[in-house]
Amino acid sequence: MSTHVLRCDGVPVPIALAALPTTQTAAIPATSVVDELLPVLAADSLPRLIVLGEDAALAAVLTHLMKTERLHVEIGYVPIDKTYGSRAYQTGSGNAAAKRAIAGRATETPLIRDDTGTVLVGRATITGVDDEKLEGEAYVDDTQLFTGKVRTMYISPTLYLPGVRAAVRKGRFGKRNWIEGRAAQLGSPGAVVTRDGIRSERPVPRSSFYRHHESWYLVR
Repeated sequence: MSTHVLRCDGVPVPIALAALPTTQTAAIPATSVVDELLPVLAADSLPRLIVLGEDAALAAVLTHLMKTERLHVEIGYVPIDKTYGSRAYQTGSGNAAAKRAIAGRATETPLIRDDTGTVLVGRATITGVDDEKLEGEAYVDDTQLFTGKVRTMYISPTLYLPGVRAAVRKGRFGKRNWIEGRAAQLGSPGAVVTRDGIRSERPVPRSSFYRHHESWYLVR
């Protein structure tokens, strides 16, 4: 098995990964860096790439693998601290996650993307413009999530099928009731989407997150 570590933004390297070949990259890995690694990994019938970084780093890698039809690559995820993604996919963090990424088994896992072609790993939040209340209507599959105004809409991937869950917060301390499905869709006069901590540049009239027709291979 060919295993390589993609170390993002100079994060500390857990002891378990210290002896593995490592490539340094930015907090959000450039597609060119991933492309340079793929031929090396392709020399093995069971290529494995360990992403050492935050949710946005893993999302960038998976987005590129999806767009280049290389989702067969086994992916280990090692965040230094707990993230929304580590909770969703139950990978752990730090050296415990590193040991799992090396010795674990890759299993098919739902891949969640949105209508911009971007993979979601941990959490997306949708608000109104200028952090005002979000106005519109949203559904998870055929179930209405809300209509009218709410403070925030949340979307997360799930480890198992159907793949997506969504919830809203109506008040400052409102309880969130999650609804699971294959897709979560929103229509709004104007919505600001933040995916894995990356805020969209401009408001959008609609947003959809849904399970891709292919899975990815998560090591855990």
